[in-house]
Amino acid sequence: MYKISKTVSFAYGHRLLDYRGKCENLHGHNGRVEVTLSAQSLDKEKMVADFTVLGAALKGWIDKNFDHKVILCARDPLLKILKDSGQACFEVRDNPTAEIMAELVFNEMKKPGLPVSKVRLWETDTSMACYQEDK
Repeated sequence: MYKISKTVSFAYGHRLLDYRGKCENLHGHNGRVEVTLSAQSLDKEKMVADFTVLGAALKGWIDKNFDHKVILCARDPLLKILKDSGQACFEVRDNPTAEIMAELVFNEMKKPGLPVSKVRLWETDTSMACYQEDK
């Protein structure tokens, strides 16, 4: 099995609903996401995929949706207030935990046909969540 990975850093804000602790308050992170692609064999150029293609897809999606955005659950009452105030927000179906964000990136990177096998998302240098489908 061949594997390649690409990493992108980004800044974001979020909060968790129905959570008791520091993360119930609106706060920010300097996050990092790593997407791993896998293939049983290499393409005609002897690659799993071109790093440039993976990088453009990943960085493009992160820049548009997560970077310098407030990421909030669809039922968070702050979402409408912030959007109405002109703040850049990204809405997710559930609490914007690192796990939910990793799954979202995984699914988005699959859409252009990339052979995604794993996504790891760090919300701090020491805290990381991973999403991969069981084979």
